[in-house]
Amino acid sequence: MCAKELQLKYGCNPHQTPARIYAREGTLPLEVLNGAPGYINMLDALNAWQLVRELRASLDLPAATSFKHVSPAGAAVAIEMSDVLKKAYFISLKTELSPLATAYARARGADRMSSFGDWVALSDTVDFSTAELLRREVSDGVIAPAYEPEALKILKKKKGGKYPVLQIEPDYEPPYHETRDVFGISFEQRRNSLVMGGEHLKKIVTENRNLPTSARRDLIVALTTLKYTQSNSVCLALDGQIIGNGAGQQSRIHCTRLAASKAETWFLRQYPAAVGLRFKKETKRPDRNNGVDQFLRDDLTPAEEKVWCELFEEVPRRLSEKAKYEWLRGLRGVSLASDGFFPFRDNIDRASQCGVKYIAQPGGSIADEGIISACNDYGMVMALTEVRLFHH
Repeated sequence: MCAKELQLKYGCNPHQTPARIYAREGTLPLEVLNGAPGYINMLDALNAWQLVRELRASLDLPAATSFKHVSPAGAAVAIEMSDVLKKAYFISLKTELSPLATAYARARGADRMSSFGDWVALSDTVDFSTAELLRREVSDGVIAPAYEPEALKILKKKKGGKYPVLQIEPDYEPPYHETRDVFGISFEQRRNSLVMGGEHLKKIVTENRNLPTSARRDLIVALTTLKYTQSNSVCLALDGQIIGNGAGQQSRIHCTRLAASKAETWFLRQYPAAVGLRFKKETKRPDRNNGVDQFLRDDLTPAEEKVWCELFEEVPRRLSEKAKYEWLRGLRGVSLASDGFFPFRDNIDRASQCGVKYIAQPGGSIADEGIISACNDYGMVMALTEVRLFHH
């Protein structure tokens, strides 16, 4: 039964006690079914829940997100996965995935390094196969509108019985205004209740105006993800999932470079040699994740290299720059969204190198004409949403 307040272990840091969440009026719209969530857990949970709820409403598909430190490491809707992608995500081909489990597998697979110890939000009732996926991953908690009895039983055993499981009222709507205190001073603003959808993609300003249904879906996934990502941020999406999220950078080109780099790593993880790495049987799941990423890097320190070599039955030969380049040429049809306008065309130039074809951004910069020209140079399609999505 929902209570008026919930005591938390501590605030952002262990020395910040006491800590709690509470309802200013009535009772909290959520219930703790298991475990003891912390302050950052609750920030992740409430931001993550809004993200998947809005994706569900916009696209009418089960949605999931993997949150870390108040930004999404990944987000996705339920689009069927290839066998290669399942292998890259460490999913047994014998595992039958429900639509919700597919959405979570995609969200977790966007950036498996960053998703280590994530908070999970799921748009629909958590079923057995979704709980089975969650059971295998290192995760700090989950929020959803409901749980099947067998799924809840599985989750309650995680972390030695301490895994936080939250159930939220799906129809809860918060007040029109929101407040926060900083340094003893109260801030108040209208809550950002805008839900991103197809109507925000109508103003296409490039010569190429062909925006297919799949790209519209991916841009909505990216825009909704940006709405709950610490700004500045740029987000790349493909096949209904985030493949690279560049969050919290002071310069937009750094956002773009970070998102593009993550997207390239995501695609390289599907390279046959990366999927077929022969780890020692005793190598743990997180070490396998790290091992794949380190296989794709060429900047390991001697100490890192030594530890990495110990993960394998036979130490693999790393990919050449030429092999990586040729493989990355296959990354095409990527959608990119930005929470603010692009001030310089270098963002478009970098985006073109990782297969970006479709772009959504607010516009409104004195540089818009040059940005449009850059998109035309690459044959890209760009829509101006006329909506800024800063989140702090």
